[in-house]
Amino acid sequence: MSRLRNAIALSAVAAAIALPVWAQSRFPNVGRDATPREVAAWDIDVRPDFKGLPAGSGSVDDGQDLWEARCASCHGIFGESNAVFNPLVGGTTADDIKTGHVANLKRPDFPGRTTFMKVPTLSSVWDYIHRAMPWDNPKSLSNNDVYAVTAYLLHLADIVPADFTLSDKNIAEVQQKLPNRNGMTTQHAMWPGNEFGTGKLKPDTHAVACMKDCGPAPTITSELPEHARNVWGNLREQNRTVGPQRGADTSRPEGKLGDAAGPVKVVGPAGADSPGARAIALTQEHGCTGCHNMQGKLVGPAFADVARKYPGKADYLLGKIKSGGSGVWGETPMPPQNFPEADLKTIADWLATGAGK
Repeated sequence: MSRLRNAIALSAVAAAIALPVWAQSRFPNVGRDATPREVAAWDIDVRPDFKGLPAGSGSVDDGQDLWEARCASCHGIFGESNAVFNPLVGGTTADDIKTGHVANLKRPDFPGRTTFMKVPTLSSVWDYIHRAMPWDNPKSLSNNDVYAVTAYLLHLADIVPADFTLSDKNIAEVQQKLPNRNGMTTQHAMWPGNEFGTGKLKPDTHAVACMKDCGPAPTITSELPEHARNVWGNLREQNRTVGPQRGADTSRPEGKLGDAAGPVKVVGPAGADSPGARAIALTQEHGCTGCHNMQGKLVGPAFADVARKYPGKADYLLGKIKSGGSGVWGETPMPPQNFPEADLKTIADWLATGAGK
């Protein structure tokens, strides 16, 4: 029996040695290490020296077609944006491209800051589009699509000509034409260096938290009068469910339950399991609430306004959601929505029956 136990133990040791490195965990019985393929699928960031940039190419012309179909609904046909997002291009000059410093950044009277006024590295633009865009379907663009969209943006910013094709072979050269490429500094002591001479200056990351001699706790000296609190409806339900500005919960006094940072959960008229509640959840899951409020125009019309305009027209609404378009509610286009047919139908039916009203 002892020989059998020894043989089994030796077999187990041999099997452990034979396992690949990624399968041997330092934390037994707690998950497992990621495989090389899993790490590669996650590790898609692109550094300023373009480490991690995949091969590919895309022209300005192809980028324009993609832009109008997938990007213009949020960022405008020419990158001028709309009422919600900041413009991407503008505010730069030919002299800025020569010097690498954007002169308008030093003007306190200049009306705004566009993306290409600020960004110092083209890798950041490519990487962000690749990972996060478009809003309603991130990571759906191919590598060549990202090159094309980036090329179109560069053309809008007067950095490359209309017949330009951006690729992994020439992107480093184009980065040397960014208007604010010399506007980035390392003089913030966030990593070792001699920018400050003596090296005695410590950045905030090395600061010691002060936990004594604190001032008195703040007290609320005024608040919204009760008669005015909800005069325009609950403001939180009228704001986007993402981003730092969610709107105050005006359905109850300040400091009461429900005034936390998260959005108020809206449910349908028949409870959490009703078709209305399911439809509302789907509008949030598929990113519809990035452009549509329940009440009041955001980028597109309010759900309530659509419901009032098209009562009983579920098939029509289903077709409009699937195909996208512009002109009915304004010039800002809505991109085609390609999420599951059942989800599309649930939202269309909800709108056609009054959107829970």
